[in-house]
Amino acid sequence: MIEGGRLQSEGGAPDGVRGRGYARRVATHSDAFPTRYGPWAVIAGASEGLGAAFADALAARGLHLVLLARRAELLDTLASTLRAAHHIEVRPLACDLADPSFAASLAHVTGDLDVGVAVYNAAYSFVAPLFDRPLSDALRVVDVNVRAPLVFLHTLVPAMLTRGRGAVVLMSSLAGFQGSPKLAAYAASKAFNTVLGESLWAELAPKGVDVITSCAGAIRTPAYAKALQKEAPGTLDASEVAERTLAALGHGPVVIPGATNKLASQVLRRLLSRRSAIGIMGKSVSGLE
Repeated sequence: MIEGGRLQSEGGAPDGVRGRGYARRVATHSDAFPTRYGPWAVIAGASEGLGAAFADALAARGLHLVLLARRAELLDTLASTLRAAHHIEVRPLACDLADPSFAASLAHVTGDLDVGVAVYNAAYSFVAPLFDRPLSDALRVVDVNVRAPLVFLHTLVPAMLTRGRGAVVLMSSLAGFQGSPKLAAYAASKAFNTVLGESLWAELAPKGVDVITSCAGAIRTPAYAKALQKEAPGTLDASEVAERTLAALGHGPVVIPGATNKLASQVLRRLLSRRSAIGIMGKSVSGLE
């Protein structure tokens, strides 16, 4: 999602079913998550939008939550809402995922927990030609989108492997399937996320850990609405993206939520030349500020 020119976070169910009603219906049939994976979930990038939707979907499945994001006030508000709605335990942790202290902070807050689900939803970017922005902006993309997921996974996954069960969700983007003008660093980082997730899907499945990488298109979030000039085709509610992604666990390696987005990915990757696909991505980014 885009906030003030900065993209903060993205994104096996019937394609015709959408929105919060769908999320509620799926949640009622998902009581096995704590048994299948473990009683706690950790969500990075959880303060609002898609991260909050993941939190609500996992809480509805009976999991306790650790919520990670920079904005403490939003985290505390979400934690209170989830406790009241789902009668679960929630631990909010305000932190900067790009900070070198992130690994220690995450290990401290989760050290006594049986974490069964790890969701990395956080992302950072800017909408501008690469060399119109300082190098520090591009390096922050690397820190949040590339380095931090590795720290997150190295902190949480080894215990899953020891127990022989768990689940990992990595949010990627359709932007990572080809070059995306004005999103160069972000698109490259999302290509990394997708290939990382596919690789871990193959490595971890024999050891009892499910991995899914969700390559989302546009998602209706507060930040995306602020940056939007015109809603992109295939834009989905955050709750729908979260539910479709969780439903795909065990059926990986990759899920593309939404029929329009699936079709677009096929056209961009298989029918068009790379030159044409990059041109289309450039036009789609022109609607963002």
